[in-house]
Amino acid sequence: MTAENPTGPLGGHLDDDDYPAYTMGRAAEMLGTTQGFLRAIGEARLITPLRSEGGHRRYSRYQLRIAARARALVDQGTPIEAACRIVILEDQLEEAQRINAEYRRAAESADTTTAT
Repeated sequence: MTAENPTGPLGGHLDDDDYPAYTMGRAAEMLGTTQGFLRAIGEARLITPLRSEGGHRRYSRYQLRIAARARALVDQGTPIEAACRIVILEDQLEEAQRINAEYRRAAESADTTTAT
């Protein structure tokens, strides 16, 4: 088995955070929550699990990290719908800040180029 041609049940997806490797039961177990919680955050559109050929929900590591953030808020007493909205807004803010930083770097680079 080589890095370019991996074999096994996950193929080359061991390092892929977006690969839907976990069943609903396993995901709930890993998060220490119920399958109902995962359904609820799906209904709130925080995450959208992929479906297997048999129609079963499958979750990626990235989705589980998002679900864990929502679970932490719910554990602190935040209603599930509000927790999902908070996580969504936090992600939007982080993305906006990243874009602003890129614009600032580009503007600073343009300023130093025209100043010389």
